[in-house]
Amino acid sequence: MITLPEHRLTTPTGLRLSRAAGHGRPAAPVRVVHLGLGGFFRAHQAWYTDNAPDAAGWGIAAFTGRSRTLAEALAPQDGLYTLVTRAADGERFRVVSSVSAAHGGDEHDAWLGYWADRAVAVATFTVTEAGYVRTASGALDTDRGDVRADVAALRADRHGPVRTVPGRVVAGLRLRRATGAGPMTLLPCDNLPENGAALRRVVLELADLVDPGLAEWVGDNVAFGTTMVDRITPATTDAGREAVRAATGLADAAPVVTEPFSEWVVAGEFPAGRPAWDDAGAQLVEDVLPFEQRKLWLLNGAHSLLAYAGGALGYRTVADAIADRRLRGWVEAWWHEAARHLDLPADEVGAYRRALLDRFGNPRIEHLLSQIAADGSEKLPVRVAPVLVAECRAGRVPAGAATTVAAWALHLRGQGGPVAEARPERVVGLADGDLATSVRAVLDRLDAGMGAHEPLVAAVLDQARALEFLAA
Repeated sequence: MITLPEHRLTTPTGLRLSRAAGHGRPAAPVRVVHLGLGGFFRAHQAWYTDNAPDAAGWGIAAFTGRSRTLAEALAPQDGLYTLVTRAADGERFRVVSSVSAAHGGDEHDAWLGYWADRAVAVATFTVTEAGYVRTASGALDTDRGDVRADVAALRADRHGPVRTVPGRVVAGLRLRRATGAGPMTLLPCDNLPENGAALRRVVLELADLVDPGLAEWVGDNVAFGTTMVDRITPATTDAGREAVRAATGLADAAPVVTEPFSEWVVAGEFPAGRPAWDDAGAQLVEDVLPFEQRKLWLLNGAHSLLAYAGGALGYRTVADAIADRRLRGWVEAWWHEAARHLDLPADEVGAYRRALLDRFGNPRIEHLLSQIAADGSEKLPVRVAPVLVAECRAGRVPAGAATTVAAWALHLRGQGGPVAEARPERVVGLADGDLATSVRAVLDRLDAGMGAHEPLVAAVLDQARALEFLAA
């Protein structure tokens, strides 16, 4: 066994989680690079990779977005961390070994080095909806200062640092082309409809601005997969770290708490190979869209409803909010509307809804409503607007969707927790004026012209006033 200095293996609270101390498996060779070293990635993609029968050959080099905090927590642990699975009947603790290297987002040379390595076959992403820097139409938002700065940096210096997700990808792919490292697959794992197409568009548009020849090479050599991801993963707290220490005797600076349920649906080609994720429980399908819509509308849409309406009523967690019969009734109404537009068997949708009630009510999962409420301007257009528009086009006024819109409008107007937006310019003006003016502006933000739909405006106003009365 390799012997490291004592300060590497111990902390003031005990023995540090470390491969050198015999924890986990030896680090696997890096064949996957990942951007977005958060809890969800470590409870989901990294967990599936760790469970794959060929895990010993598929290590992940994972990078944070911008903050170095998680990388600095994981690097002394050799990338190891504890996954805490909280079921209603107790907790299970497991060391996950699939992250072979943890890097800060500012380690640009290390990032480029992996893209130039022929062994690297897949790049995965959990960067949130906002990370794709898209306009409302899905195009690369070239009006953003950071996008323009990346274009200039990429034109000026092959190795120059960039800031946006598409910029990092284009920088990596340009070096991969230059070094002849061969084809690979890019696999986004964020809650975006058809996320593979979304990533492909912004990457190709940025590549074309930098070098049209690069865009052509990407089109010929890079596959873009599409995924649906599902596992509730609250933010890690000091209480979670203490629970790991008490249960295992090990000091883990970055454990992840999650639920027993997990689902991963993947479509796409992998010309350079991939881990045997399907043998670890992932579903490989031709079309992700029906599963994606089911999850976005039923789980994420209900989460947004609970976050804004539950926050207005003073609740703190999903489990607290779903226990309120009024909120549960609103969620059920929303599910009834959304289910009409899902292209899946009714019994499968019903089973998913029943499972969601169990998952939402899990008393051991402290999923904060404030965490879910962040970035509503990015989330609601994909979680709620498609059903809202489809119901209105069918001649119905959707009460469940109206409740979510009403609760978000009140949230923007200061009801409940503070507004947190990665792109605050997207909500500028939505809370201005009286409530009716605000509701029309919010509806137009979700779908242009919807603020002129008088029956819908009336329904949203009714729900907003009802929420104001209940919260008073």
